[in-house]
Amino acid sequence: MLARVLAQLSEASAVELGPGDDCAVLRHEGDIVVTTDTMIEGPDFRLAWHDGFELGWKLAATNLSDVAAMGARPTALTVALAVPLDTPVHLLERIAEGLDAACRALAPGCGVVGGDLGRAPVVTAAVTALGDLEGRAPVLRSGARAGDVVAYAGELGLAGLGLSLLFAEGLASDGTASADAVPGLWAAHPEVLAAQLAPAPPIPLGIAAAQGGATAMMDVSDALSIDSERLARASDVQIGFSSALLERGFGEQSGVVVPVEAMLHGGEDHGLLATFPADVALPAGFRPIGTVVEAPKSGSSVGAEPVAAHMDTGQGAGILSLDGTALVSRGWDPYIVQYPGTA
Repeated sequence: MLARVLAQLSEASAVELGPGDDCAVLRHEGDIVVTTDTMIEGPDFRLAWHDGFELGWKLAATNLSDVAAMGARPTALTVALAVPLDTPVHLLERIAEGLDAACRALAPGCGVVGGDLGRAPVVTAAVTALGDLEGRAPVLRSGARAGDVVAYAGELGLAGLGLSLLFAEGLASDGTASADAVPGLWAAHPEVLAAQLAPAPPIPLGIAAAQGGATAMMDVSDALSIDSERLARASDVQIGFSSALLERGFGEQSGVVVPVEAMLHGGEDHGLLATFPADVALPAGFRPIGTVVEAPKSGSSVGAEPVAAHMDTGQGAGILSLDGTALVSRGWDPYIVQYPGTA
C-alpha cells in the first residue's frame, strides 16, 4: 500500500533524504516556518462531494497558503492519513496524486517528504507544511498600522458559494451528502465547485507581499470577516471595508457575480489578506478592499454610540466596519454549526 502511494509523489527540491527513513532531511537557507492543519471527514469534507484527487489537492493548498502568508517559500509537506479498514488503496493513490499535483502547480519545488498511514473510523488527514524565509523576516498578523491599505489577493467568496450550492443541491433526502448531483453541478457551476473542492491560492504572492512592504498578512480560510478580525485584534487596530472597493475588485470573478455578503462571510478561499503602507504600490495581484483604522481609546465613540457598546458583544463588534457601519464577523467555526457560505 505504502509503495503504491509513494509512487505518486515527486521529490521536493529541498530534500537531502526523502521518504523511507525515520525522518526526512531537508536543506534550508533561512529560518523555517511550520504549520499543521487537520481535516476530518464530516465537519471538513464529504467524500461524496470530493474525489480523492480533489481532497489531496485541497489538503496541500490549505497548508501552502499558510506558509505563503508568512512570506515564506513552501518547501515540504508531511502527511498523516488515518482511514477506515475498508478504504480502497486507489483512494489513497488519488489523494497522493492530488497532493503532488497541487505542490507542482501552486508551489513548484515543494513536495511531500514523509508522513504516516493509520486506521480511523473516518478519513482523517493531518498535514504539516514547512517553508523557507530565505533570509526575510516573517510577515506577522500583528504589524498592521493605522492608515495602512487593506488588500487581498486570490479568489474571494467563490468557495463559499460553492459550498452553499452543495448543501442546497448535493444532499440526499435524509440530509447526508450525495454524489448523485455532483457531476451536474460541476457541469453547470465549474468555477464555484473548483473554488470549494480544489482551491488555487496565489502562493507566490506571499513572497511578493513580503518583498513589497506588507506590514501584516494572513491566509483567509474561515472567512474574510473572521480572519480580518483576528488580524485587527493581533495588531490592536480596527479595519474598515469599502463595499465599492470589494465590488470593484471581486464583484465578478471567472464570470460569476459574487455578492459582498459572500466575499465577507463565505470562507475557504485561502487567499491572502495583507496590509501595506499607504505610500507603497500594491504588488501585482493584490487589490485594495479597505483601510486600517486606529483603535479608539476606551470611552471614545463610533458614530453616535460609545465604543463600549460595540466591544465584546459579538464577533467582530467594534473591530470591523463596512462603509462606516459596524460589521459582525461570520463564517466557519468548527465549534459552531455554521457552514461557510450559509447565513
